Order: sequence, then structure tokens, then C-alpha cells
Amino acid sequence: MPNVPAIPAEALRLSVAPMMDWTDTHCRVFHRLLAPHARLYTEMVHANAVIHGDRNHLLALDPVEHPVALQLGGSEPALLAQAARIGEEHGFDEINLNCGCPSDRVQAGRFGACLMREPALVADSVAAMIAACNVPVTVKCRLGVDDDHDYDRFRHFVDSIAEAGCRMFVVHARNAWLKGLSPKENREVPPLRYDWAWRLKRERPELRVIVNGGIATRDEATQHLEHADGAMLGRAAYHDPYLLHRLDVDWFGGELQTRADLLRTLRPHVETWLAQGIALKHITRHVLGLFHGERGGRAFRQVLSEGAHKPGADWALVERALSMTQFEPEARADAA
Repeated sequence: MPNVPAIPAEALRLSVAPMMDWTDTHCRVFHRLLAPHARLYTEMVHANAVIHGDRNHLLALDPVEHPVALQLGGSEPALLAQAARIGEEHGFDEINLNCGCPSDRVQAGRFGACLMREPALVADSVAAMIAACNVPVTVKCRLGVDDDHDYDRFRHFVDSIAEAGCRMFVVHARNAWLKGLSPKENREVPPLRYDWAWRLKRERPELRVIVNGGIATRDEATQHLEHADGAMLGRAAYHDPYLLHRLDVDWFGGELQTRADLLRTLRPHVETWLAQGIALKHITRHVLGLFHGERGGRAFRQVLSEGAHKPGADWALVERALSMTQFEPEARADAA
């Protein structure tokens, strides 16, 4: 068995899923301010792009983001190994291999969810990545592909990759349908089977198992801690980011802060990037859900959506948006 560095169990309790077009560096900095203990993930980046593309853009990383993982796409062991090494050199704390994305582009390139049907190739890729870098190499996968509804086949996939040295699996607990469903529908239509992920943890207690998929509330997230090593939030963390803050306080301790106070801690990041010529809209698009379900939340979103793209938009616009929220009098520990 390769000498693979272990990730402490507490560090896996709460994480935010890699989400295409969403979890860029600005999003991750915002999420870090909300949840100091959460593990963050990049968008999926193809190994070829890491090797040949604009690394300053693709691998942009603010020091405050740690711990943060780079998620790679690809199916060629040598290229994945090279990309993993580059990711480590850029400071990422973990390299994660995507074995769950069902998009047409992924299928054409023989990676993502397609790899669920090629456990030997995934094992070879993981082994090459482990040999190439000194940070943990992990896998994010589905339960199966299309009408594969055999738990033993899913466990065989995990066992094959575990034998190559992978000690942590993020399980999006539903199948991926490669024909007939869009990527959006693949996140909603195939039924969730959390019990498969929980069973995997019971049967393979030496592995770290993180549950992902459809987790939308504090109670749902907390339930998974009774059966697995952690809960990974996706769309819920993006559309209702204050949920991340509540979970971080619930699970790790600390004082619940108001939404307004949390957002104001983002100001130095915003002004640093504005000074470099980045438009405000590229940052504030990630904060639109902060007042989800709260008085003034719609007006908050409207002010930012309508103004952040305009030339010269700066932090004053954020303060104007905050003024629409009735200055949220205090953080409520019992918020829904």
C-alpha cells in the first residue's frame, strides 16, 4: 500500500462540492469567511488544461482558502499524474479525481461518470497521481451509471481504487444517466440512495466516506454525520450560503455572526481585485443568496444584479444592497 497522507477526520466533516462555473477563487474566499472549518473544492479542471492552459487563471488560489482541493478531470494516468504534481506545486491540499460528471463533453472525452465503468483505469490513474505528489489523492463518484443498480458493483469500484491507495471517497449518492438526462436533471432526477454510502462506510470503516447529493438543510446534513465521515453541500451552499455558516458554528463551535457582518469581511478581497481591474460582478454573483429567505433578500439581489456589471461599480454598491435588508438586527441561532 502506498504511503498516502491521511486527512484528519474532523477536517472532512463539512465540505462544499466542486461546481462548474460557481466554485472559483472568489466563491471559495467567500465560503471560507462563512465557514472557517469547511473543506473547499475547485471547479473541475481537465488535466490537459492544467498542463497546457493558463494556470494563473485556472489554478487561482488565495491563501485564505486553505484547506482547498483541486478537482481534476481526465482518464490518462500520465497526464493526471502530471496535473496532480502541478496542483500540489500551486499549493492545493488535496487532488480529487472526478468520476461523477455526466455531461456530454465529459462522455466524449471518456472521463467523469464514464469512469465508473472502468475501475481498473481509475485505479491506474489514482496510483499514478499518488506516485506523483505528496498530498492526498481522493475520488468523487456516483453510485453507478444508467441502470447499474448493483451495490456489489459499486463496492467493487471503490475497492479497486482503494487498493491503488485512495483512502477517501466522496459519494454523490445517486446514479448518473449518460443518455436522456441533462447535467441539471442528473442532479435531481435519479433517486438518492444515501443508504449505499452509509453501508460502504460500515463495511469499509478504514475509508473516509463523504456523502453528497440533495443535502439542503441543517438537519439533513447533521444526519449524515451519524453514518459517514462528513457531508458535502452543493447547490444549497451556493443558493443559501448562510447555511454553511450555521453548520460551521453548530459542528465546530464559535459565535454566529450576522449576514451583513460576514459580507463586510469580504471587502478587502473585493477591493484588491477591483484594483486589478476585475469587475465587481465577478465576485458579487457568488453572494446573491446570502439573504435567502430573509426580509429584503430580493432587493439585495436586485441591487447587486443590476449594478455590479456597470463600469465603476465598487463596494459602495454592496453597502447599498445591504441597506435593503433592514440591517439584519442580530444573528439568530434558531434560523431555519
